[in-house]
Parts: sequence; C-alpha cells; structure tokens
Amino acid sequence: MDIIVLKPTATEEDIRHIAKKLAGKGLKANISRGTERTIIGVIGDTSRVSEDEENAIKAIECVESVMRILKPYKLASRDFKKEDTLIDVKGNVIGGRKIQVMAGPCAVENRVVLVSIAEKVKAAGATFIRGGAFKPRTSPYTFMGLGEEGLEILAEARRITGLPIVTELMDPRDIGVVAEYADIIQIGARNMQNFRLLLEVGEINKPVLLKRGLSATIKEWLMAAEYIMSRGNHQVILCERGIRTFETATRNTLDLSAVPVLKGLTHLPVVVDPSHGVGKWEYVIPMARAAVAAGADGLIIEVHTNPEEALSDGEQSLKPDVFGRLMEEIRPVAEAVGREV
Repeated sequence: MDIIVLKPTATEEDIRHIAKKLAGKGLKANISRGTERTIIGVIGDTSRVSEDEENAIKAIECVESVMRILKPYKLASRDFKKEDTLIDVKGNVIGGRKIQVMAGPCAVENRVVLVSIAEKVKAAGATFIRGGAFKPRTSPYTFMGLGEEGLEILAEARRITGLPIVTELMDPRDIGVVAEYADIIQIGARNMQNFRLLLEVGEINKPVLLKRGLSATIKEWLMAAEYIMSRGNHQVILCERGIRTFETATRNTLDLSAVPVLKGLTHLPVVVDPSHGVGKWEYVIPMARAAVAAGADGLIIEVHTNPEEALSDGEQSLKPDVFGRLMEEIRPVAEAVGREV
C-alpha cells in the first residue's frame, strides 16, 4: 500500500481521517492534489501493512483505489504523480515548454568578472546565473571558493541583471547562509549520496538542483531525490553531468540516454550539464544541441570571459561570444521538438 487514490468528492476531513489511520500504523501521508484527483503517498515501511489492513483502507468511502509501487522511490515516481512537475523560480518555469539556461563561471572569483559574465550571458538569452562560492575540488591545494563573499557577489550580479542564482551547497553547516542568497541550491555530484545533506535541504522551501553522482545508476540518483522529497521538499531538479567510464577522450561520459529514461520514470524536471559532461569547450555546443533534442528541460553551461585565467575549469568554459552561438544553435533544435529557448 504505497499510493491511495481518492475520489473527486473527497473532503479535507476525509484526508485527515486517512492520515490519522496511517499515523496509527507508524506511516506518514504525503498529499498531492491534482486537477482531478487527490493522491496520498504513503511514507514509511509499507511492507508491514497486512492485506486486511489494506482492505480496510480500500473500504473507506472516499477511496477510489490503493496501489503498491514496486520501485523503491515513491514520491519521485510517475506512479505517484502523472503530470510533469513545474518549478517556478522568479517567473522562470523549469519543466515547462521553455528550456531554461543556467550560465556562468565554475567559481565566483571577483565582482568585476562575475558581473561582466552575468551581463553577457543575459544578453545572449540565459535565464539564470550560476557560480560556485563553495567549491568541492579534487585537490585540497586548488581554489575552493570565496565562501560568503562569493554569495554576496552573486547577489550583486542578480540585483544588476535580474537573473536568479544557482549555487552549490557542500556542508549542512552552511545551509542557512546559502539558502539566504540562492534561488536554487545545487547539490554536486560528489555529494549526491551525502544523505545528511539531502535530508537538510529536504526541510527548506527552496528548489534543489541534484547532480548525478560520478558513478551513480539512475535508480541510485532517484533514491537520492527521494531523500529530499521524503522531508517535504518536492522542488527537485535532476541534473545529468556525465558519469565515469573507461573513456578518457572526454572528462566524463555524458549519458543523454538518461533524459528519456528519466522522463518515463519520474515527473521531476531534467537539466543537462554538457560542460562537466565533456570537459572541453569545443564539444559543449554539439552536446547542448543533443541534450535539447533528447528532451532536456534546461542546460547548465560554464562561461568565462577569460578561460585561460579562470581559477576553476577553464578548459571547459565557453567565452561569451561562443555562448551566444550556443544559444542561437539550440533554438532551431528546440523548435523542432516543440520547445522554445
């Protein structure tokens, strides 16, 4: 008993009655109100619910049907919610017809550079500014970000351009300050299975961009999303950014097959990061075109005015004029698949 579908005539009192019944069995009720039906997702170990107890729920007058989900992820599953989830961030809807483009440097380096990049990507058509204030790096001797100063610079760029901010959270101890500045909180690939961090962002009312882990399966990725959603935050955006394989010609292997697979399994929006996926700027535009053709709801692109002097990921960063060309080249692809940029 994982999903309880209610009749259109079900009242709020009916919903409270069922929630109370579930609570008596140590289970929680997650309510999803659709245009025609209200669905209750049952959270907890439903394997302990006997057939007689399930039949008792079915017997409640307002209950239309009761279903079991074989997938370990429930709230993220299309069985729980048939309609695509739309996430509105300051008027920019992720998951709708318009493909949202998040662009900016890997790391926030200083005010002059970031504001310049923000102005240029906005002029080219980007709808979000991305940049890391806290940077997880493979080497402890490389630039790890400006911390709160970097967040303040991002806020200044937002004030000037109007672009909402996407930035990474690495440590649960920083959640307060990051949430204060960010419009979307990014959970990076290295933290996809940092379950304490996932539970923490699950308790705040802020969209979360969840990047796929370096070697994570799609099932593991969706289970990570389930951790966030289980705490009440359903504003999860999945981000494919390449996985580790035997191939060394590119930084990672960008798994674009994950996009249509996810579209069948989950109602959550899917964004693609071709910059990290390939790791070389000259491959970013073709993979961005391919991501749009595959059905991605958005792109996240690294852009820098002077990549050779970037403090992080210069090799995969596009110059602003090249980013402008990317925006032009994805437009006809978007139109061909019934989308817009």
